[in-house]
Amino acid sequence: MRLKDLAEHLGLSQTTVSRALNGYPEVKEATRLRVAEAADQLGYRPNASALRLATGRAGAIGLVLRGADELGPHMSEFLSGLGARMASQDIDILVTTVASQEEELTAYRRLAASQKVDAMILHSPTLTDERAELLIELGIPFVLHGRTNISTPVAWLDIDNTSALERATGHLLDLGHRRIALLNGLKGRTFAEHRELGYLAALSARGVSFDPALMSNSPFTDEVAFRTAQAMLELRPRPTAFLAGSMMTALGVFRAIRQAGMELGTDVSMIAHDDVFPYLNADNMYPSMSTTRSSIRQAGMRIGDLVLQVLGGKPSDAVHELWPVELVLRESSGPAPLF
Repeated sequence: MRLKDLAEHLGLSQTTVSRALNGYPEVKEATRLRVAEAADQLGYRPNASALRLATGRAGAIGLVLRGADELGPHMSEFLSGLGARMASQDIDILVTTVASQEEELTAYRRLAASQKVDAMILHSPTLTDERAELLIELGIPFVLHGRTNISTPVAWLDIDNTSALERATGHLLDLGHRRIALLNGLKGRTFAEHRELGYLAALSARGVSFDPALMSNSPFTDEVAFRTAQAMLELRPRPTAFLAGSMMTALGVFRAIRQAGMELGTDVSMIAHDDVFPYLNADNMYPSMSTTRSSIRQAGMRIGDLVLQVLGGKPSDAVHELWPVELVLRESSGPAPLF
């Protein structure tokens, strides 16, 4: 099927159909969805070579990972969503792995010089992200998965981490918990800083002082979480509840609780952040896990849409999405134990 055939089928001009398929912002969302659905049903795929010749684009977007460790379950889920959206437009994803921050900046300069990508995705940003500043300087369009506080407006999609942690912490406080441990992400990453703000705001609102010994910053892995939770459970007084930054972290905390001879949901409570991994279902855990929940795969798909909009000419300062985070209460969060 040719573009002309698809346009005739829809009763639209070829220009409108082309702009809808390529994410141009002036096309109404209803029209874009109608065109995308028809293209999918009728098996229309643009000729990639012709499209690249006509637009001067490389037909690829880039993603730079800071070390092989970043290609973990979170990134895999994100790429699943992003890849599905890009594949529908015959756009490739070029993934580059670097060993250091200096190499990462060099990688962006190299990609700009080679013109191998039309846009970049920046993930896990810091509060003042120099990668974003560099890409602006290099003139490479990009969308941020998260937010940064640099002076120039940038395109971004983020979840409301502050509100999510404020609600989760507030729920535990309402259950009588006062020694609440926070196992957070790496210090300086915007999402981790925003989660800490929510945690501290909830404590302050109830007049509960925070204990630095109950706050940690680290990568989201089972083993690190196990060692951290193990050390915290040896404190006196010990924490009666944990806020786990991810489901991988929650597994480590759960293991430490069991090793200490305690029962989750009775002796110790926990609320974890759930990125909605298909192979780690909070409902199926025993006891079932209370969570703040937001799908990282859906975020990847939506960022794919936003990249297309930016490439279609939509201004970066008009591409800002803040997603609410759902609080799902299950069996792992119970009343504070009486000592």
